[in-house]
Amino acid sequence: MGKIYFALWMNLHLHCQPMRANLVLWIYIVLLVVGGLIGFLKAGSKISLIMSVAFAALLSLCATHVIFQPYVAEILLAALLVVFGMRLAKTKKFMPSGLMLILTVAALALRHIQF
Repeated sequence: MGKIYFALWMNLHLHCQPMRANLVLWIYIVLLVVGGLIGFLKAGSKISLIMSVAFAALLSLCATHVIFQPYVAEILLAALLVVFGMRLAKTKKFMPSGLMLILTVAALALRHIQF
């Protein structure tokens, strides 16, 4: 009987891990688009809106498994990490690049932490 419970637990654990990683990715996608929209509305930055929607579209393809390689989302998040880090170093202002840098690090970490 114990082997059955263990097998069921392992099956549930293996299926929930990708769901949790995708949930983290979807939350990040929403925050990314909202940040681009705020940048456009407050500062008139069209490039902020365009890039946030472009990266959100690519990350959405990863979350829906249209892009099958699991590491593509991490590559895109790492690229965003570099962009937000460079912007933070250039402007020395926490908002918005510092906040997005922290959110990107959190998204990368939460996609790989198992609990």
